[in-house]
Amino acid sequence: MRSDRVAAATLAALTLSGCQQMRIEDFADRKPPLDLFAYFDGRSRAWGIFEDRFGNLRREFTVDIVGRREGETGFVMEEDFVYSDGETEKRIWRLERKSTGVYEGHADGVIGVAQGRSAGNAFQFRYAFALKVGESRWAVDFDDWMFLQSDGVLLNRARVSKWGFSIGEATITFRREDTRRADLDALHVAAQ
Repeated sequence: MRSDRVAAATLAALTLSGCQQMRIEDFADRKPPLDLFAYFDGRSRAWGIFEDRFGNLRREFTVDIVGRREGETGFVMEEDFVYSDGETEKRIWRLERKSTGVYEGHADGVIGVAQGRSAGNAFQFRYAFALKVGESRWAVDFDDWMFLQSDGVLLNRARVSKWGFSIGEATITFRREDTRRADLDALHVAAQ
């Protein structure tokens, strides 16, 4: 009987510890620091994939992005998606820095207000979204995490869920145009 209770307690502890989520505060000391508006100011490009909850690759895409500051606390980010099946999509984000490390965002398809927080090299963005699935739209939740790397690459993992159940995950890599150009110039010089 005692071994049953120990096994049950161990299982409960393992289950609860598996539910622990990342916290933005955990990244406060990570470098390089991510300034979201500075990173996306100008032109950048992204490459991404979407995997369903079983790990099956469902879609591949590229995104051309143009960002610009709007006043002291505002930012506009225009995203042009091209999917591997030829479908295209445009999304325009309007972001506002509410205070240090706290953001709000709006875009077509976003249900309500997107809530963002940043610390160190990380940015977390949570929002509900009307996702196009076939000919209909599903209200889903996005939990986006971005991490700036030392070489200027920004990694993004977005978990997508509905009613708390995983639908899938997007993995996206961002690169600023000026960073790409500098890398190409360095390759060209090295090749000579």
